[in-house]
Amino acid sequence: MSTNALDPKPKSGDSEKITINLGYIDLGHIDLLVQEGFYANRTDLIRTAIRNQIDRHGDALRQAVTRKSVDLGLRHYTRDDLEAARGAGQMLHIRVLGLATIAQDVTPELARATIASVAVLGALHASSAVKAALADRMR
Repeated sequence: MSTNALDPKPKSGDSEKITINLGYIDLGHIDLLVQEGFYANRTDLIRTAIRNQIDRHGDALRQAVTRKSVDLGLRHYTRDDLEAARGAGQMLHIRVLGLATIAQDVTPELARATIASVAVLGALHASSAVKAALADRMR
């Protein structure tokens, strides 16, 4: 399953909070642009700036996504997915640019038995027990 990674207004459950440190002059410039009506708020300016940089490097990003063979967007792994892999004698290599989720009913034992590696550029949502079980397989 894939969604538009540049959703203009992500819902709170569809986004990840980050913290950045800015110099006072940069922050003042941001506040001035907001005050002059160019942006609704600081966050709007920062999101726009990030999207502009992603667009600017679009060709390089597309090539890297292809080269690294990553799933782009959202990828959810259910207990059934992992049990099917175990039944087929397969080990999964999770490579996602976006959000990867492992269902809450997946046990640490099932995760270790079926997931060979995890490389997520973005966020991984899984139980703390599953994350701990896969810690040595994460890049």
